[in-house]
Amino acid sequence: MKSSRWAAVAALLFVWPGLAQAADFDGSQLSPLWGVPFAGLLLSIALMPLLVPAFWHHHFGKVSAAWILAFFIPFAAMFGPSLAGISLVHALVAEYIPFIILLTALFTVAGGIFIRGNLHGSPGLNAGLLLIGAVLASFMGTTGASMLMIRPLIRANDNRKHSTHIVVFFIFIVSNAGGSLTPLGDPPLFLGFLKGVDFFWTLKHIFPETLFLIGSLLVIFYLLDSWYYRKEGVQSVDPTPDTQRLGFDGAFNFGLLVAIAGLVLLSGFWKSPLVFDLFGTDVGLPGLVRDAGLIAIALLSLKLTAAKVHEDNQFSWGPMAEVAKLFAGIFLTIIPVIAMLKAGVSGPFGAVVSAVTQSDGQPDPAMYFWATGVLSSFLDNAPTYLVFFNTAGGDPQVLMTTLAPTLAAISAGAVFMGANTYIGNAPNLMVKAIAEDRGVKMPSFFGYVVWSGAVLIPLFILMTFIWFR
Repeated sequence: MKSSRWAAVAALLFVWPGLAQAADFDGSQLSPLWGVPFAGLLLSIALMPLLVPAFWHHHFGKVSAAWILAFFIPFAAMFGPSLAGISLVHALVAEYIPFIILLTALFTVAGGIFIRGNLHGSPGLNAGLLLIGAVLASFMGTTGASMLMIRPLIRANDNRKHSTHIVVFFIFIVSNAGGSLTPLGDPPLFLGFLKGVDFFWTLKHIFPETLFLIGSLLVIFYLLDSWYYRKEGVQSVDPTPDTQRLGFDGAFNFGLLVAIAGLVLLSGFWKSPLVFDLFGTDVGLPGLVRDAGLIAIALLSLKLTAAKVHEDNQFSWGPMAEVAKLFAGIFLTIIPVIAMLKAGVSGPFGAVVSAVTQSDGQPDPAMYFWATGVLSSFLDNAPTYLVFFNTAGGDPQVLMTTLAPTLAAISAGAVFMGANTYIGNAPNLMVKAIAEDRGVKMPSFFGYVVWSGAVLIPLFILMTFIWFR
């Protein structure tokens, strides 16, 4: 995290003198070339682990920092230090820091729960664990469910010769599709809830789509895992010793997970007039209470969890540090890209926004599904959801009734297609990092896209013809 932190400090010092004066950020005035640092970071994540793996392993934080500076230094020079500083502070304070605090709390608390006993990774057991994770995801979030379930799933299959596909389908099902039924499941839906969408609206309106996607993925996974299982034949000695019965060590952390979900919900329901202005960014009391509570929960978990639980879980901060460094670059270099999208039809990406409207002026659910989904595969799916939510009119009452198919398409695209790449949803990269830390050989960026293209895209096409045409 060190290099990313120093990059942020350097950029802040560069723009500090002008922070007192606010400036408007009109994305319609930007050239698409301002998206080059973001694209460069994505290509670095995709290619450098393949081309220069040793360099990437030791210096990915520096690479992320370099792309941050490649955006902010020219941006400050062209548009002034005031606007650059305000944009930097907003991205850090309003988006990145709360995101990392929540992710760290979930990572810490879930890492303090150890499932005793040795589950043996048969196709039936693996499919059952994926189904449990999918159900949990809509109630404790895709990140929470992923952090809770990935370690026991890997441990159950630690004597399997082929386990890569198990983690890939875990990302498809638990880290993405499972979070589609409530605002607790995935950040885009929580944003919709804050905008006025009923808490159970998605459960009522995209449950068939969710059931189809998760059910299809489980069937495909079971067939594929059964093939690998038969191909492997007699399994080698399981490195995880058998115990008499299953159980939980560090079970009090389940209560802390519930507390995390409660704090997130509280920050959405609680409206307070007390707002602090931090260099142009409004920081509300509910958000401060939420973040302070999450930090306290993480510290409490670390203090109360026995060292043996962390040792048994092979808990380490490496995966969290990797995600923090890479997402620092993503959150900061994505600033101009989101601004250009928010500019709508008058912005550089106006063709994308226009494509979702039919010739008669009515929204096209199929195009909303794919436009939201494709952009959510590479951008932060929460602001992408918000862009198309507003493009469709932004009135929650109209979107929940007259334009219900459109809102369903936006919701499904943002949540489901976050599984298309490692960076489409935060848990994807976290699960990859944990799996690699535990010795699972994960696909490269492009290798993973081949998996998603072969498995997910055909299902999304079928869903389009069934529900969104």
